[in-house]
Amino acid sequence: MTTHKRHVASAIECYVKQYSVSKQQAYDEFNKQIANAWNEINQGFLVPTSMPIPILIEFSISHEPTSMPVPILTGVLNLTRVVDIIYKENDEYTHVGKVMKDNIASLLIDPVPV
Repeated sequence: MTTHKRHVASAIECYVKQYSVSKQQAYDEFNKQIANAWNEINQGFLVPTSMPIPILIEFSISHEPTSMPVPILTGVLNLTRVVDIIYKENDEYTHVGKVMKDNIASLLIDPVPV
């Protein structure tokens, strides 16, 4: 019995179809949006504050107090960082290459002493 996997359109493919642009233009737009999102996240950490970082994370997302526990927000921010590393240039999750192997080695095998 042969099974065929259905192709699921990527975000890039959807953007190309929806806005009638080239693949490169779609990548450029996504990279611009990612850079803007990182700028917003980083701006939250550049504001002088007397609050500790875990509390600052709580306020930096919506600029308002939230009922979400700080560990959840910290986890979301850390997941965002990991996804950025994994998918920055290529799909290092699906096609593990030298960059990902070096990242894992530096984290687990040769960690920087704190």
